Amino acid sequence: MSKSYTPRSVREVARRVIRDIPDGACVNLGIGRPMEISNLLPPDKEIILQSENGVVGMGPLAEDDDVDTELVNAGKQFVTLVRGGSIVHHADSFAMIRGGHIDICVLGAFQVSVRGDLANWRTRDRDAIPAVGGAMDLARGAKQVFVMMEHTTRKGESKLVEQCSYPLTGAGVVDRIYTDLATLAVTPDGLVVIDRVAGLTHQELEEISKVRLLQS
Repeated sequence: MSKSYTPRSVREVARRVIRDIPDGACVNLGIGRPMEISNLLPPDKEIILQSENGVVGMGPLAEDDDVDTELVNAGKQFVTLVRGGSIVHHADSFAMIRGGHIDICVLGAFQVSVRGDLANWRTRDRDAIPAVGGAMDLARGAKQVFVMMEHTTRKGESKLVEQCSYPLTGAGVVDRIYTDLATLAVTPDGLVVIDRVAGLTHQELEEISKVRLLQS
């Protein structure tokens, strides 16, 4: 039986995240999918992008003639600098993060629990080099934590879980989850579905998620 719905693309998920970022916010983007947000920021919003390696005022990912080999983000991707942007000391960058001066950080994840626990730095893959990096600082220091991820793994296992089986980045830190199937809020009562892709019923989403989901 064919699906009656079409999952969101990475760009569509990024645009959905941007809708929830207020004008004037200082935002840190995690490595991978969240960086797509930097390429899609609307001109009518002033959103200041920060990278923990010391970039404040990061622009879109750099391509072709825009590449400056000495200007990279924390994931070693070539980036641009917006007008008025600056490069700061690594210690100052982490003072921003740990001091609560980042309004929102958008991170990827391997798992998110119904209580908002985040696991995004290590799996059981023995070939991968585990490194939590600045994610643990961001997960605790940012005023809000948004997660941008696929709803399921390549094996079809839900990334939403009752309890994370991977090592935690932070406990109870996630506020919102944006996937290719839905947008969810983490609340004291559990995960609340804010929206879902057209053609996907709440029951179907709950069956895919393998956890209880509340309707808004």
